[in-house]
Amino acid sequence: MKTLNLVGPDAVDLADRLVPRLDGRVATVETLPETAARDTDAGAAYGLSADGSWIGAGDGETLDDLLDSLTPDYEYALTVGFADARLPTVAIGDAEAAGEIVATVPEAAEADLDPILDVVDDLDPRVTLESLVQRAKASPMAERSGAIATFTGRVRVKDGEDDAPTTHLEFEKYEGVAADRMRTIRSELEARDGVFEVLMHHRTGVIGEGEDIVFVVVLAGHREEAFDTVEDGINRLKDEVPIFKKESTADEEFWIHEKA
Repeated sequence: MKTLNLVGPDAVDLADRLVPRLDGRVATVETLPETAARDTDAGAAYGLSADGSWIGAGDGETLDDLLDSLTPDYEYALTVGFADARLPTVAIGDAEAAGEIVATVPEAAEADLDPILDVVDDLDPRVTLESLVQRAKASPMAERSGAIATFTGRVRVKDGEDDAPTTHLEFEKYEGVAADRMRTIRSELEARDGVFEVLMHHRTGVIGEGEDIVFVVVLAGHREEAFDTVEDGINRLKDEVPIFKKESTADEEFWIHEKA
């Protein structure tokens, strides 16, 4: 699912114009001044009211939780008015945002949508463990599979009791090369007897404490092949794919290769 954040004056109007131009199921998530979601052409609409409660979503969910829950079922999500979200963002007028600003428009009503849609085409999709497992289950080889094994890597706050807590990690990929290496690893692992599909995803950008970083999902005939391939997959990803990690703790920040 590709996610785009819209911030600034009349961002809701810009979302309404974008929804019918996106090719696939679209969910919208808005900050609301009232306590009921608006009518919309989107496949699903969620709102965060002024009192902090969600309209159309479960109690106590964060924005990230909600987006993760939408990922398996929607091709796009437009978030509206979340200036503090670390998401690719279209800024209207002079609006500022915590996420990367991927496009700017002077005003919502007259904005040319084509450049924004081009940006959307280039966005990396939001991926969750559940969405990868669903892809594996949809494989043409699924009827021969008796096992799906998964690995999830997450941001560890501490290695030891006396360690300064990690607040977040930041990951950068060697563009192009990282994707090619991951395709090679997948292809070689899928060539094993009894292994039908290998799916991998490594997030980039800033990832906070306790958040998920990397997923490996293996569809296999039996549990032995599934477990062995998951372990080899994550080990090879860490050893062979050029992804660089910067760690920020309560005391300092450093690139991992520099500290080593």
